[in-house]
Amino acid sequence: MNKLLFEISREGRIGYRFPENDVPDKALDDCIPENLQRKRELPLPEISEHELVRHYANLARRNFGVDFGFYPLGSCTMKYNPKINETTASNPAFSQNHPLQPEETIQGSLEVMYLLLKYLSELTGMKWGTLQPLAGAHGEFTGMQIFKAYFRDRGEHKRTKVLIPTSAHGTNPASAHLAGFEIIEIPADNRGLVSFEAIEPYLNDELAGIMLTNPNTLGLYEKEIMEISRGVHQAGGLLYYDGANMNAVMGKSRPGDMGFDVLHLNLHKTFSTPHGGGGPGSGPVLVQEALLPFLPVPDIGLQDEKFSWIWNRPKSIGKVSGFYGNFGVIVRALTYLMVMGKDGLTHASEMAVLNANYLRSQLNSLYEIPYGDMCKHEFVISAKKIKDDTDVSAIDIAKSLIDNNIHPPTIYFPLIVPEAMMFEPTETETKETLDDFIKVMKDIYKQAYANPEYIQNAPVHTEIGRADEVAAARHPKVSWAGGE
Repeated sequence: MNKLLFEISREGRIGYRFPENDVPDKALDDCIPENLQRKRELPLPEISEHELVRHYANLARRNFGVDFGFYPLGSCTMKYNPKINETTASNPAFSQNHPLQPEETIQGSLEVMYLLLKYLSELTGMKWGTLQPLAGAHGEFTGMQIFKAYFRDRGEHKRTKVLIPTSAHGTNPASAHLAGFEIIEIPADNRGLVSFEAIEPYLNDELAGIMLTNPNTLGLYEKEIMEISRGVHQAGGLLYYDGANMNAVMGKSRPGDMGFDVLHLNLHKTFSTPHGGGGPGSGPVLVQEALLPFLPVPDIGLQDEKFSWIWNRPKSIGKVSGFYGNFGVIVRALTYLMVMGKDGLTHASEMAVLNANYLRSQLNSLYEIPYGDMCKHEFVISAKKIKDDTDVSAIDIAKSLIDNNIHPPTIYFPLIVPEAMMFEPTETETKETLDDFIKVMKDIYKQAYANPEYIQNAPVHTEIGRADEVAAARHPKVSWAGGE
């Protein structure tokens, strides 16, 4: 196992060289209050450059990502990120810009943001948007703030209730609650869908709107979406689209055409930019025309072939990030859109749906699939029967996949499926990869009945075996305590 940097530290070893400090100590004292000045040196490890490089290179080899193997993480679209995206984003003309430069010196960067908003608006059927939100949940919160500003502007202060299905992403109710709304949970019907009948009792003058993902987190297309849309609008409410699952419908159906008023997109899910710790993320928010006045400032305008910031938006909810969004991610997303084009994006969704249904059809003879005959980009299986028969649970199966160099899927979500396992193969995986995965899943199933203890102890081929996840979550050790 790798030692910590503190453990390989030896006094006097240096891996850096800084220029001499040319700022007098007195000048520092004048600008930094005494109570904020450090009284002792930082206890940092002292190591050479090559030791530092080796340390992080070894850690990188222990990491797992889409560049190393199959990553069927449901609802997160862990697709391959083309390297041309990285080449474009690392261009010094983009990477060396500063967000406070004068407009005339960043015309190219402004055009990148303007084009991405234009293309995303066309792809989703919306009017315009903002690139400021720094992640999907940040986009949700921004969208809910737009809801709030819209109703406040209309004097409709009674509209405080937001409908959210039981199968929604957990950030949906959190975002709406933080924005000051009351959450009404809507149960899924026996199809795993939201029915108009379920929301009908709430269609009154207290309704602010509904948050939906379509296709939903079971990978199923909401069949009553148009009836739901009409009902919510007739009651004076708005529809919010969680764009996490756009990878299933690009070029096939548009949220704007379904009647949604506000949406966010996850550039790190649908538009092939780095995900999670490899990001950062980006969650653009797009709106219909009636909600344009409430978008964050600044907007980006084009007049006489010149791009500029637009700050004059009296009804705007204001800024929602320090500058204008995660620009490097924005460059990557635009690169992906321009390389793929309309036909390429449509084909990507077709392949994502085909791959998911192929996996589903090959696994349903062994694993229980509780909802739907067909899925979109992802599907959910239940390991409840296996657990009842063998005491092998969803988490045991997930840990066993690690032994086979496959990243575990999303497990125990959505909550409406007992022992849930959610798989999304994405469009970038080959049939050979999918066939290998199918074989592994079938082998795990057989092993669960033949030798359940082996699966319950998985992973057995990794460096540390199964970790105590409860202890890690409740009592994390994230700082060096000097060996104590």
